[in-house]
Amino acid sequence: MLRSINPATGELAAEFTPHSIPEICEAVESAHAAFELWRRVKVEARAAKLRELAAALRASSEHCARLASEEMGKPITEARAEIEKCAWGCEYYAEHGPAMLADEPVKTEARESFITYQPLGVILAVMPWNFPFWQFFRAAVPTLLAGNAVVLKHASNIPRCALAIEHIFREAHWSKDLVRVILAGPDGASVALAHERVRGVTLTGSNTAGKQIAALAGTVLKKCVMELGGSDPYLILEDADLDHAAKLCAQSRCINAGQTCIAAKRFIVVEGVRAKFEEKLLAELRQWMPGDPLNPTTKLGPLARAEARTALQKQVDASVQAGAKVLLGGAPMPGPGNYYPPTLLTGVKPGMAAFDEETFGPVAAVVSAGNEAEAVSLANQHVYGLGAGVFTRDLARGRRLASTELEAGFCVVNDFVKSDPRLPFGGVKQSGYGRELGLFGPREFVNIKSVVVREA
Repeated sequence: MLRSINPATGELAAEFTPHSIPEICEAVESAHAAFELWRRVKVEARAAKLRELAAALRASSEHCARLASEEMGKPITEARAEIEKCAWGCEYYAEHGPAMLADEPVKTEARESFITYQPLGVILAVMPWNFPFWQFFRAAVPTLLAGNAVVLKHASNIPRCALAIEHIFREAHWSKDLVRVILAGPDGASVALAHERVRGVTLTGSNTAGKQIAALAGTVLKKCVMELGGSDPYLILEDADLDHAAKLCAQSRCINAGQTCIAAKRFIVVEGVRAKFEEKLLAELRQWMPGDPLNPTTKLGPLARAEARTALQKQVDASVQAGAKVLLGGAPMPGPGNYYPPTLLTGVKPGMAAFDEETFGPVAAVVSAGNEAEAVSLANQHVYGLGAGVFTRDLARGRRLASTELEAGFCVVNDFVKSDPRLPFGGVKQSGYGRELGLFGPREFVNIKSVVVREA
């Protein structure tokens, strides 16, 4: 059974029977039939449907936001913002997407040569629970605009959010089979990916899940996009505005209760300003105390799953045993729900769990560096390469470090990493490969076809 459990109370909200193998295959076949019609719709008409989708999202905003709060603990204000971001993404691609997919002429000796972007077919989307709506829409909207169909295998702990997504497309009067949801565990994703009608897979999730799906995709030679984990480093240099840096670093670490691949996780601070930065970061983190996610004033909700809180505590304990010091938090909160307080560790070094591993919760790790070069070295001393940040008043310095020195797919200066429909999103190293959003999102799951026309 797939169980929807409220992480703030531990109460069971609903149970769902997983789809059988025949039901999964039916969903894929139906999506393929819808694709055969959709691929022949002009891209401008597909874009117009995205505007209808944006309207349906806004009409369902309160219902969907409450589902996200109840199923994975997201504070209701963040959940509302997530739905609005989905609508924004739809509108962005409605306006700019057709130009991204337009034929591109190439001058050759032939009468005409051009590149055309043609859809592949049914794309499997294996999505996580932490942004139950945005993660899907940011992958699916460019893919659908390109003319593909999508089958969604969502995380097993948010079945009501998954079904709500399918309902939104029908409310927007899309073909009922162009986006299909399968309720299943990991085995369901494997069944769908192996189906001959599925032509590619996009996954956002853990490295373990990514390796399994990528390996299976390799055996059947299907294109895949992988957005995996992150342990984003933020460099705090000696000339940084420490008040500004502390505020944004705390926000990045605590949004979504820290359950974000692109959250700031390792704060690498030049030693000359470390003590002052720690003091300011401590003050900012104290403002993120957990509360009821349905209360509009709550900034920090519970962790989504009890086992996630247990795993986070093991990482904190292991880091302390290895020499890190706790300046704030450091232990689960008593009472019902999966609440974990904002936690600040200092003295963190390579070899400690808080440095080497991804901490998926509101745990900030301060790492000391002697100078800029050492800070960069520590930042890149990791298997992940999703996002990174630099805080400095010297914008030329920050630009140089962000563009040429930090090994990550998305780097920012004097800000924190946020996905944006206008910019490509993805990582390097074990943070995955391929890109969502921006110009590249609609072109990931297409046949980049060369056409040459000569005189008879």
